Amino acid sequence: MSTEVRVPTLGESVTEATVATWFKQPGDAVAVDEMLCELETDKVTVEVPSPVAGTLSEIVAAEGDTVGVDALLAQISEGEAASTKSDAPKAEAKADDTKSDQVDDSYTGDAPAPAGNRTDTEDAPSAKKLMAEKGLSADDVTGTGKDGRIMKGDVLDALSKPQAASAPAPAAPRPAAQADREERVKMTRLRQTIARRLKDSQNTAAMLTTYNEVDMTAVMDLRNEYKDLFLKKHGVKLGFMSFFTKACVHALHEVPEVNAEIDGTDVVYKNYVNMGIAAGTPTGLVVPVINDADQMSFAAIEKAIAEKGAKARDGKLSMAEMQGGTFTISNGGVYGSLMSSPILNPPQSGILGMHKIQDRPMAINGQVVIRPMMYLALSYDHRIVDGKGAVTFLVRVKEALEDPRRLLMDL
Repeated sequence: MSTEVRVPTLGESVTEATVATWFKQPGDAVAVDEMLCELETDKVTVEVPSPVAGTLSEIVAAEGDTVGVDALLAQISEGEAASTKSDAPKAEAKADDTKSDQVDDSYTGDAPAPAGNRTDTEDAPSAKKLMAEKGLSADDVTGTGKDGRIMKGDVLDALSKPQAASAPAPAAPRPAAQADREERVKMTRLRQTIARRLKDSQNTAAMLTTYNEVDMTAVMDLRNEYKDLFLKKHGVKLGFMSFFTKACVHALHEVPEVNAEIDGTDVVYKNYVNMGIAAGTPTGLVVPVINDADQMSFAAIEKAIAEKGAKARDGKLSMAEMQGGTFTISNGGVYGSLMSSPILNPPQSGILGMHKIQDRPMAINGQVVIRPMMYLALSYDHRIVDGKGAVTFLVRVKEALEDPRRLLMDL
């Protein structure tokens, strides 16, 4: 009996994907739910599990092929041969497991098992592929899956942490031939999409950027005063993003064209704020969306940002979580950027760029004082947002951050 393996539903408005990696080859035995291949869409990576136990008899869509939803990927033959072929590895795993028990039988907790007891644990195929690409071994990564299984998110987490320099520095390599000094790597589907969308944004919108600066003293003082109580009550840290989200919501109510979009010859004004929060990940920039941010408290915003940020780093964001944004905030300051001009996230008409907080001398009431200052940049679509509206928006954000009490009184 033969079973078809087809492309699963990829998400709203996503109609195709690229076959990135096959983890099995024709003739290999497969178990139920064992990962067969990995697909890349515009925004997320999708793992395709085996629906049945058997033998992979045919691969229809090769690596690099573009496939649509429900397209045929492979055929699996069910039968005795599959179970017989898979018995040997199980027996070897059992024997290895016995050996490892003799080495160390002290581990009894529920946390991920140490490396010595992982000989019978099959790591996620996407995790093994990423470890191979980054030069990591299983000992470098703490698995959080069942029985210490290493997942892709565990590898991304390990890559985000600084590695201890335990090994001596390698000897200087010998001069290489010219051909060895370059490497050609095909762009991932995500990177291709980012490139296309950014260029489309530049080609379509009449984009302009206006700048201002904000004194962060009030926000920093307020945060330092209440951060411990905030964490104790709400279980999440009080960061700067909730202040900026609230300030932008306040300004968007006064300048609604910044929260609008062009649809043909119409301007669609949004009476709600779905806030996009740009986040850098090991695979590229993504923009998870906080829906109805204008209805949320500081604590709810911080919780939503923490949750979506963790999903972004682990590559677990769904397409639905990255759609429907009406305005975006991008924080280049976390990378040390002092000033930049962010590019619009179409079809949105505005994006706020945050930057590094830097102590600078400022003239206040005739005196030169040192204040923590941040440059703000608002890029906007000049087709529907006039200069007056853009400047007014940025001034309102500045006023709200320099005196957060204005947010409470809607001033």
